[in-house]
Amino acid sequence: MMEKVDHIGIAVRNLEERITYYTETLGLTLLKVEEVASQQVRVAFIDAGNVKLELLEAMSEQSTIHSFIEKRGEGVHHIAFGVTGIRERMAELREKGIQLLSEEPKLGAGGAEVAFMHPKSSYGVLYELCDKSGKGDKY
Repeated sequence: MMEKVDHIGIAVRNLEERITYYTETLGLTLLKVEEVASQQVRVAFIDAGNVKLELLEAMSEQSTIHSFIEKRGEGVHHIAFGVTGIRERMAELREKGIQLLSEEPKLGAGGAEVAFMHPKSSYGVLYELCDKSGKGDKY
């Protein structure tokens, strides 16, 4: 069902400062920066070798990233699994009793379709399903 870990989402207060940390301090490579209006975030993809890091900065106080940082501070926000056929994967998870945070996939970074599993259904971890099939975006 889950094909691989696609990326690890990290909530940050200041995207530019954190990009500098990951690229200059840690020596990792910045792949791309974009805005995802549907999620009210600016994101930066960092190549960490075997997995990508997705830095997430809130664009407004209504963003879930803003709420997350206010409650918990900066840090790991979610782990994203790459999937194909996201609607089918969502249906399979519902059949297994997993609560999802939305009825339908939403548009995510890089044009991917995304959906999140409620942390109460996954032992405190927020997991994202990330379907990039047919999108042509390698990030």
